[in-house]
Amino acid sequence: MIGTIYRCEICGEESDNPMRWIVINCNSEQLTIHKWTKDAADARGARHYCGEAHAQVYVSRWLEAACS
Repeated sequence: MIGTIYRCEICGEESDNPMRWIVINCNSEQLTIHKWTKDAADARGARHYCGEAHAQVYVSRWLEAACS
C-alpha cells in the first residue's frame, strides 16, 4: 500500500513520513498552525511545510497580505 506523499509549499520537498513538519490552515481572516499529525495534514485546505523556517515564510506572507 502506498502512503500519502506530502509536499512542502515553499521548497517542494516531498515526504511520505514527514518528521517535524508543520501544518497551516488559513483563510483571509484566520490562520492556525499545527504540529504535524495525519489528521491535521489531511484536513481540507491544509498547507504543508517541511520545517519552522518555511512555515514562517508563509506566515510572513499571509500577514503582509492581510495588512496591505
